[in-house]
Amino acid sequence: MCTAITYSTKNHYFGRNLDLEYSYKETVTITPRNYPFKFRKVNAIDKHYAIIGMAYVSSDYPLYYDAINEKGLGMAGLNFPNNACYKEEVEGKDNIAPFEFIPWILSQCSNIADVKKLLEKINIVKIDFSRELPLSPLHWIIADKEKAITVECVLDGLKIYDNPVGVLTNNPTFDIHMFNLNNYQNLSIEQPVNNFSKKLNFDIYSRGMGALGLPGDLSSASRFVKATFTKLNSLSGESESESISQFFHILTSVEQQRGCVHMGDSKYEITIYSSCSNMDKGIYYYTTYENSQITGIDMYKEDLDSSNLINYDLIKGQQILMQN
Repeated sequence: MCTAITYSTKNHYFGRNLDLEYSYKETVTITPRNYPFKFRKVNAIDKHYAIIGMAYVSSDYPLYYDAINEKGLGMAGLNFPNNACYKEEVEGKDNIAPFEFIPWILSQCSNIADVKKLLEKINIVKIDFSRELPLSPLHWIIADKEKAITVECVLDGLKIYDNPVGVLTNNPTFDIHMFNLNNYQNLSIEQPVNNFSKKLNFDIYSRGMGALGLPGDLSSASRFVKATFTKLNSLSGESESESISQFFHILTSVEQQRGCVHMGDSKYEITIYSSCSNMDKGIYYYTTYENSQITGIDMYKEDLDSSNLINYDLIKGQQILMQN
């Protein structure tokens, strides 16, 4: 399962936790402007916006998990089992496979207005990437520097929701996640006031009691509430260091630790990586489960006018600075 968020200080940030029990050989992948994006049912795009993000590259095609483009538009796909319902091909529509959706949007759109216009013609079709890589059930968060939307392809069609909290996890559908926040409107960053009864006196015996009832389990519904509360109340300075540190702290509040979610046999779900993209500067930061040091890759230090993918293997081993 996964959690994605947006965050703004002086700059704007977009990223996610990828929570799974297994990992492909994902890399930080830069798709330059002249890489020919080929699609199964629509014409190729030979010239487009440059993109940086996390991807599994198969047959020289970047299967992006999350990414931003050079215009500051970000997009991530998150697991959406039993709800995602992809369609048959429809004549007159832009028939896009789920694994093509991130490239299709980020190669052409510079903001949410562009995205909504493109979505008017889209039909997300059930086409596997290959026999070895069948479709994953996904929904998506898409964000520019000002706003975010959630896109879900379900049984009764394509749903596009404005996402005012800039957070997405997994099941249930986004409208239910937002409705569920009503159940937590009593939470506060302040110490609690006694509304229980005027006949009783209560002790405030600990800091943080205003947030009693904030979920702490690892389910997707609980992670949505906790990430939203943490993000919307989060404060940091405006420097790059303070901003990205705070971003990763927000994601850490809903990360998965090995051993807490058993997937059968000897498999356990963990946060394989966490990412934070500076949407203004085109820098992709990440940590991995074993490596808590933040690593950054600047897309503008590469030749963005080339036609070849640029890949950086993840630094997975723990990096420890010894002071003596």
